[in-house]
Amino acid sequence: MNLTARLKDDTGALSLEAVILFPTLIMVLLLVIAFGRISSADNAVDTAARNAARAASLERTGGAASGAGERVARNVLGQQGLQCTATSVSISTGGFAAPLGEPASTTATVSCKVRLSDIGLPGLPGSRTMTSSFTSSIDSYRQRG
Repeated sequence: MNLTARLKDDTGALSLEAVILFPTLIMVLLLVIAFGRISSADNAVDTAARNAARAASLERTGGAASGAGERVARNVLGQQGLQCTATSVSISTGGFAAPLGEPASTTATVSCKVRLSDIGLPGLPGSRTMTSSFTSSIDSYRQRG
């Protein structure tokens, strides 16, 4: 076989392309998985904060509001299938001290530390903390304790 025939022969080129492209495709796939997990976790934390604030606003006392909000937030995170390595739920109860007839509100803040280290993407942090807050109005004319 002469030199020009060898230069035109592309035997093995597909293998070389696969060796070059395969790691790149795996990295892109892992990146999509990471962004999907982050987006899903962010959505779950938003939902938990919204539902916790709403549950807290329906209670009559600050203590009951705090308990109901935390219970609902943790329940929602569990239902969403989010596995947090650390979870924090904070319910502001100052609005329950407002006099009857005055506008008041309660705010729920939910934080969840989501593990990303199991994805195996180089340069990706080991975990990321998602935080969301939501404020819900307390009925101005509802009896408060």
